[in-house]
Amino acid sequence: MAEDIEEHEEDTPTGRKKGLLIGLVLAVVLGGGGFYAAFSGLLPIGASATHAPAPSHNADEVAFVALDPLVISLGPDRGNRHLKFAAQLEVEPHATASVSHLKPRVLDVLNSYLRAVSINELEDPSSLIRLRAQMLRRIQIVTGEGQVRDLLVTEFVLN
Repeated sequence: MAEDIEEHEEDTPTGRKKGLLIGLVLAVVLGGGGFYAAFSGLLPIGASATHAPAPSHNADEVAFVALDPLVISLGPDRGNRHLKFAAQLEVEPHATASVSHLKPRVLDVLNSYLRAVSINELEDPSSLIRLRAQMLRRIQIVTGEGQVRDLLVTEFVLN
């Protein structure tokens, strides 16, 4: 009986060492695989996800409409913080006049949207891409399809 207990005690540390070694090897392999997937762009995270290729446009086919800078009060419940936002719209050359005419509506849509965004989203640098896409979609609804190509954010400062 005493011999069985001594044999059992000797087997347990060896089993623990094997389990620890297998766990360590799996952690290294899975960590390396995750790093490779993120680094190679298989997963939409990290630096590779934020660098989208720039669209190639001929300089003659591009026009810009500058939007007036917005200073948006984030309210007393958010510590009386402010967001300073400035942007330009990349528009079709034939649509410059009509988009310029709709600038007050565009500024109203942007002001309403940015006022509704949570402070956590505004503070997160990676959320600017998502915010820009949301703002562009709202601008395209106001101006009509085929008028505005892109929204170029020139200033985004949270005080």
